[in-house]
Formats: sequence, structure tokens, C-alpha cells
Amino acid sequence: MPHEKLRIAVLKFMHETVTFLPNDTTLQDFLYPGSPSAGEDLLRTDAKGYMGGFVTVAREFDGVELVGLESPLMPRTGTGSGWITMEAFEHFAARMMAALRAQGPFDGVFMSLHGAMGVRGIPRPEAELARRVREVVGPGAKIAATFDPHGNEDEEFLRHADLAFCAKYYPHYDTYLQGERAARTLVRAIRGSYRPSTATRKLPIVSPTVVQWTGASPWMDLVQRALTWEAREPDTFVNLFFGFPWADVPDLGMTFEVITNGQPELARHIAEDMARSAWRHREALLRSTRVHTIAQGVALAKQDIEAGRTPVVLADHSDRSGYATWLLSEVMAQDLARTLIVSVADREAVAALKARNLQPGAPVDIEAGGLIDESAGQPVRIQGTLRGAGLCSDGMGNRSEWIGIAFGRGNVLVITSYLMQVMETSTLEDMGFALEDFDAFAIKSRVHFRRGFDDSGFAAAIYLVEPPDPFLGTVRLDGLDYRNVVLGDFYPYGNPAFEIR
Repeated sequence: MPHEKLRIAVLKFMHETVTFLPNDTTLQDFLYPGSPSAGEDLLRTDAKGYMGGFVTVAREFDGVELVGLESPLMPRTGTGSGWITMEAFEHFAARMMAALRAQGPFDGVFMSLHGAMGVRGIPRPEAELARRVREVVGPGAKIAATFDPHGNEDEEFLRHADLAFCAKYYPHYDTYLQGERAARTLVRAIRGSYRPSTATRKLPIVSPTVVQWTGASPWMDLVQRALTWEAREPDTFVNLFFGFPWADVPDLGMTFEVITNGQPELARHIAEDMARSAWRHREALLRSTRVHTIAQGVALAKQDIEAGRTPVVLADHSDRSGYATWLLSEVMAQDLARTLIVSVADREAVAALKARNLQPGAPVDIEAGGLIDESAGQPVRIQGTLRGAGLCSDGMGNRSEWIGIAFGRGNVLVITSYLMQVMETSTLEDMGFALEDFDAFAIKSRVHFRRGFDDSGFAAAIYLVEPPDPFLGTVRLDGLDYRNVVLGDFYPYGNPAFEIR
């Protein structure tokens, strides 16, 4: 007997908000060719990620109709912008709810979210979206969502939604898998063979994202523990939210969510076990990754190059705006040669150079970067020749115009309109650069770069670097002006009590 036809609405609203940046994320930042998106265009976004996995598996079921409702894509600023304005959030939330009403009824809703969205005046925006969706679709419909592990989540989201699926790895290799899980389990929940029972456990631990690399213990061990629970208990899903410290929000910090099929006690037991394990290893969690000062990292890179240990990667994890010039300045100060610097963000500089309609080889003398806030440093003067220009993508869906300037002894600086977090060497090749022309690659990334520069076997040496001062983005979170939380309530900045239940 064929199944009754099911209608599932699909929504998307993702942003990793660095609330300490001075430039708000406005409505206009979300409005550009392709955004907002709806219908099949929306369903085709993120083909190798959460959305791609969800759509592929959902369409393997007979009688399932997916309806892509108008949704914003990532803002043109990527993750290099601060608080989302109330105007922007309300604009898209209202249009989503109106579309739910107009195109309904729906048996289920899939929401592609992030978890670290920060909206002025709305403490928990993802949970607020789920609340509004529930209000429209009613208690009978099932709601599922996918999340990034850098979300700041607590029990509020699952008060309104039924299911949540969070990527476990950093770099996020399993986003497509989590989309597949969301589709399969949502359809089962709608048809009655999966009865979600959930448990949430939040820990008073806050950590900089650069130490959260799951390729090393103990973060690797936490992921393995979650996978072991999922393997030994059928129909169980364990979400580990690392937390996102660059968002000054009330649900800051590490969280575990467990979803079972009608087994609430099992969900609570697993959540407690995961929390106990993380708490036991809290000191090691904060010490899992070595970070050098930028001067130390450049000096080590220079030694490696002189010894023939190339290519070398200098990964500046601290630059949240993209405008920071500290690494560029040090490359110049220590006279590093054959280095590709990707990138320094400076929208005005890119626009000024494009307006001159220069051809490759033309002389360039320009100041770039700096000044957007204290953590960006000062503008740096670059004198060289135009190497190239174009439009690039950083592998996270962020697109930006770029200008390449050759200078010094075989160096190239790429200036982009917005922050570009290079994840794959193919991004550089797509821009026209031959990798063999460079001994060192200076990039802006915390951990995602390991996808293409480390796990691929490309780099001979890797140095994570940051400026000496506790600017926005360094591992020294106590240098940030938190106003919505007390940092002393979190380990390692205080001595918080954590009750093992």
C-alpha cells in the first residue's frame, strides 16, 4: 500500500555572527543576486552539505514533496560581520512565516540553521524561528533542523522542534551525512515510526575555535565517544556543540543534545555520560593546539624554507574581520620570499583598483587593510604590479571580488572585498596561481584550512599564529568585552561548579 503524500517545507537561515565586530549585518547584506532563494534554487544550494544531503534522501522516499520557501543565503559579508539587525531578522522571518501559511498545510519542516546566529534584541534566534514555525504549522507537524557544531545552543530549540542534527567534525566533513539523517528521521517521525525523545546538557566551558580541531585528542575522543553511543544504540543521535565564543549571547558554551526513538531515560543517560567525559578532560580541551605569535611563526617558516621543508602554511586564526594586517606586516618585516598571502580584506581598495581598469603587469601602489577595528592593525602600503583579478569562493559559500598584487621576492598579496577563509588549495588554483611558485602560504583560517592543506598531505609544516595582544579572535577570550554573559562563570576563566547528575 503506497504511503500518503507528505509535504515538507524547507527553510534556510544561517550566519555565524561575530558580535564583537563593529559592522552590523544588515538587510542589504543578505540581498544580492541569488539571495534570497526559493523553490528548486533553494533546494540546490549547499549541494555537498546539509541541504544536499537532506534533499537527496528526502526524494528517495515515495510521495514526499519538498517546498523551498523564500530564504536568505549567507550575507555578502560572510562571517566577517557583527550583530544581525532586528530589521533583517524580522524581514526574513516574517516572509518565511507568511510563505508557510500561504503554501501549507505541511506535514513537516526542515530548517537549515547554524546555531551561532546573533540578532540584536533576540537572545536565541534559532529557537525563536522554531517557535514561530511551530505556531504556524501546529503541534501535529514535525520540525527538524541541521546545525554547525560551532552553535551556542541550549534546551530552548528542542522545546519547539522535534529533531536536531549537528555535524561532529571540524573541519566539517559530515554535513552531508547530517542532512541525510535529518531527512530520513523526519520522514520516519511524520509517518510514526520514530518518536523523538530528547535530552540536553550544557557545560560551563568556553573555548576558542582554533583549539576545537577534531583531528587531535581530546576533541577527537569526544567525537569517537558520540559515534560509539550512536553505533551501540540504534536510532540514537548525539550532537556535540563546541560553542562559538565570538558571539556574546546567553546560551554561550558547550552543549550536548541526544535524540532517541522513544527512550527518554537513555537520552538522559547518554547526555550525562558525554558531559562527564568533557568535564573530566576540560583542561586538555583547552590545551590541544599550539599557537605561536605571528613573529615566531614567520621565523619558523623562514627556517623551514631555508632547510627545504616546503610548502609551509601560516594560518592566522585570529582575524575575524579579514582586515587584519599583522601577518602581512611580519612577512614583509622578516623578508619572507615566494609567499602567497590570501587574503587581506579591503572593499574600498578592491573597488579603487578595479575602477582603474588595470591590466596584468601594471604598477600598483596602494594601502590595504587595517583600521576597521583595533584588532585589524594599520593599513599596509604595497608597491608592486597587478598579478590578476576576479571573483573567488572560499569553499563556505562566500564569494568575493579579489585583486592580486605581486611584490618583493616572488610574493603575492590577494586583497578581497570580504573575509575569505581558504579551505582548499584548489581555491588558489582557480584564481590562477601555480602552487609550485610558492614556498609559503599565509592564510586566514582557524581549522577549516586543514581540509586542503593538512588532511590532504599538502603541507610540510603548519604554524597557527596570532598577534601578541589579546585582540578580537585570539585564544585570550578574557580580552573580549562580554556584556550578556559573565566570563567568570565559565571554565577556564572562573571555577564554575558542574553537577554530575
